[in-house]
Amino acid sequence: MTNKNYNYHQTKFIISAPDISQLPKDHGIEIALAGHSNAGKSSTLNALTQQKNLARTSKTPGRTQLINLFEVAEGIRLVDLPGYGYAEVTKSIKYQWQQALVKYLQKRKCLKGLIILMDIRHPLKNMDIQIIEWSIAKNRQILILLNKADKLVSNQQKYQVIAVRNRLKKVAYNIQVEPFSSLKKIGVDKLQLTLDEWFVDN
Repeated sequence: MTNKNYNYHQTKFIISAPDISQLPKDHGIEIALAGHSNAGKSSTLNALTQQKNLARTSKTPGRTQLINLFEVAEGIRLVDLPGYGYAEVTKSIKYQWQQALVKYLQKRKCLKGLIILMDIRHPLKNMDIQIIEWSIAKNRQILILLNKADKLVSNQQKYQVIAVRNRLKKVAYNIQVEPFSSLKKIGVDKLQLTLDEWFVDN
C-alpha cells in the first residue's frame, strides 16, 4: 500500500482523559508517545506539528498527568501519555498515572505503535525497557527517539545511537533508533516518515 503523507501542521487537540474509560471509541489508529517525565514528549509533539503550544511544555517534569489525544486526520491520532519516573507529586498521584499508562498500553486495541522518548545522555532505564518489552509482546511498532541530541557533538550522538541499537538487539533485532532534538529539529523528518508508514492501515 502506498504511504500517505499527512499534514501534521493541521493536528488538533481532542481530549484529555484520566484513564481509557473516558477516551473516544477504540477504533482508527493511534500512535503514542511514551517516556520519562523529563524526556520531552510534549516538545516533540510541538516540533512534529510545527505548533509551539499544541502540547503543554514545562521546565517542571511531570506536567503531562493525563492521556492527551490529538487528531492528525479522521481516525488518525497521536497520544501523549503520562510520563513515568521522576515527578514532584505524591506517591498516590504517581500511582494513578502509572495505572492509566499501563491500562492504555495493555488494553487500547487501536494502539499501533509507540514513540519512546529517552534522554540521549541517559537511555534505556528500567521502565524504558519494560515499555519496550510490553510493546514487543503486543506486536506493536517501536521507534526510539534519543532526544536532546543537541546536548552532544555529532560523534557522541552516533556513539549513543549505536550503543542503544546494540543493547536492544538482545530484545528485538528490528527496533528503530534515531537521534532527535526538538530544539534543533534533528530527526523530525524521520519521525514524520515513520508515522506516515505506521498510519497506513494494513
